Amino acid sequence: MNLFLIGYRCSGKTTIGQSIAITIEWSFVDSDILVTKECGKSIKDIIETEGWDSFRRMERSTLKQICTKEQQVVATGGGVVLDADNIKAMKTSGMVVWLGATAETIRIRMRQDKNTGNFRPALTDKGQMAEIEEMLLKRNLYYESASDFCIHTDDVPVNDITQIIIEKLNQKGSDTFFIRSDPI
Repeated sequence: MNLFLIGYRCSGKTTIGQSIAITIEWSFVDSDILVTKECGKSIKDIIETEGWDSFRRMERSTLKQICTKEQQVVATGGGVVLDADNIKAMKTSGMVVWLGATAETIRIRMRQDKNTGNFRPALTDKGQMAEIEEMLLKRNLYYESASDFCIHTDDVPVNDITQIIIEKLNQKGSDTFFIRSDPI
């Protein structure tokens, strides 16, 4: 069993994923980092030299590799839900939690994150806020249908979100998570 965190860029998947992994004593995996390590290029460079289709193929392959292991908290790329095979692989291999955030929260977080340039190339030719709003409108239906439940991360401390997710997983009766309920 694994725990997959899905959601748009800067929704908190990596930060919250690391917190959950520490709390439940599982491995933490960031699928975007695995893709970049495997091909030796940043996501920006992959997109510029090989295109989005190539990146999505690499992402799908990486996710399949991740799903062969267990007891991992996985921060996925924001577009992982655009591929039905990815959704099936995640659901077969574990639980899927959607981390939601408003467009304004995402914009603020993207501006504060020094890795945005290499890990978050533009998806459209629109301005940042217009792009975020458009992509959320398009992707939220995918996130909703792929997830077992959603947690909104706006203005909520990481430790609180970690505990909320753990409590929700415990309520689902998933004894395969071996989740501790004590705070970190």
